[in-house]
Amino acid sequence: MSPAGAPGGTRGARPPARVDRPRRLAWEVLRAVDERGAYANLLLPSLLAGSGLSVRDRGFVTELAYGALRSQGTLDGVLDTATNRPVGEIDPPVRDALRLGAYQLLRTRVPPRAAVATTVDLVRATSGERPVRFANAVLRRVAARITETGGDLALLLGAPGFTADPIGHLAVVTAHPRWIVEAVVQALGGDFDEARAALAADDDRPAVHVVARPGRIDRESLLAEAEQAELAARPGPYSPYAVRLDGGDPARLPSVVSGAAAVQDEGSQLVALALADTATVGVDRGLTVDLCAGPGGKAAMLAGLLTGPGADASLLAIEPRAARANLVARSLRDTPRAWVVRADGRGAPVAPGSADRVLVDAPCTGLGALRRRPEARWRRTPEDLTALVPLQSALLVAALDLVRPGGVVAYATCSPHPAETTEVVRRVTGERADVSVLDAALALPTVDGVGSGPFAQLWPHRHGTDAMFLALLHRTGS
Repeated sequence: MSPAGAPGGTRGARPPARVDRPRRLAWEVLRAVDERGAYANLLLPSLLAGSGLSVRDRGFVTELAYGALRSQGTLDGVLDTATNRPVGEIDPPVRDALRLGAYQLLRTRVPPRAAVATTVDLVRATSGERPVRFANAVLRRVAARITETGGDLALLLGAPGFTADPIGHLAVVTAHPRWIVEAVVQALGGDFDEARAALAADDDRPAVHVVARPGRIDRESLLAEAEQAELAARPGPYSPYAVRLDGGDPARLPSVVSGAAAVQDEGSQLVALALADTATVGVDRGLTVDLCAGPGGKAAMLAGLLTGPGADASLLAIEPRAARANLVARSLRDTPRAWVVRADGRGAPVAPGSADRVLVDAPCTGLGALRRRPEARWRRTPEDLTALVPLQSALLVAALDLVRPGGVVAYATCSPHPAETTEVVRRVTGERADVSVLDAALALPTVDGVGSGPFAQLWPHRHGTDAMFLALLHRTGS
């Protein structure tokens, strides 16, 4: 049923058993993220798969859960204007219900009366009668404030004026922590208008990208499978192996089930393509190394591109964590001359100077995939960089030691944050005389708007991909 007409839209108290399931499921996702650090993009599909809900109701659950998680900072600010206690001191199950109610009032077409009543019912069903009057009063005040301000977040939350504090203003109106806004503005060269567009894109629902794995299936066959499965699909604009789905479940594609195709962001595909297409100098030794291979998408693509029929080459995928190493092995299960080794990439069991190509898809904050991980913008903190940046630097140093003179290293992160992109590369290469930086944009000839070089930065608002960063480095001497 539609959000506006979902159960619970009528007046009067009801017993907990009559709380509608879409709102209850959305609340369960918020609780799992809050209580045990669950990832919404992994949890929600499994909950929906066994829910028996209609397609429309599944869409409503997704909108509520992802929307409330993405907007958490904004929602807490709105609730703060309507309660006499700090939001952080509200009982967590009640707080998550109030967030869902505030999201409906602020971002959806659910009538205010229905949004308030259904949230009150949810509080009653999950927390008992005691907090019901409190929840009702808070949400009624929120509804009144939204009406008074016309839903203008700058007015509603008292945001600083753009002229006086552009970073603070954007943080409020785009629902991002200030430190993320600062990083995006810096990565875009101080262009506040484009930064606003980039931050707004984090709230967009991304298309599902699928890769036709080289040597396993071609893109035309994958598009034909999508048509047969009645999935709206189109070729990706950049990668010759990419298909974009406008909704629907990719698991309905036989090639996804068999492993010949897989869900993989087109930006991720481009990183693997760029490394494979960048020419080495001298005689190749037949070894490519993926230094941080989990969960295996780039490794599988590299294997298909470099170790296929007629190629005298092999791929070694390094991954320290057992669960992720198993995922890599699954991705490579039908690929010849590809192996997985559990090891730390900083001490990979590979002789120095023995690889032709090395990929460092470094662990990072994941700020480039906030569309797909709605809770991440509030879960990550600037302190994360304290641990990540030294790790990223050490992995890049290890990759440069592994590659032979004349070989190529690709350094990639799913983040636009300069501290873990350009600054890492410049710091490491600045300490070595045996490395030159290639122009990564030349390795992405089908993609415009990746920057002026020598690095390449993809963006959701420009390319419809995750915000992948790519640097290509050439080992010049012994």
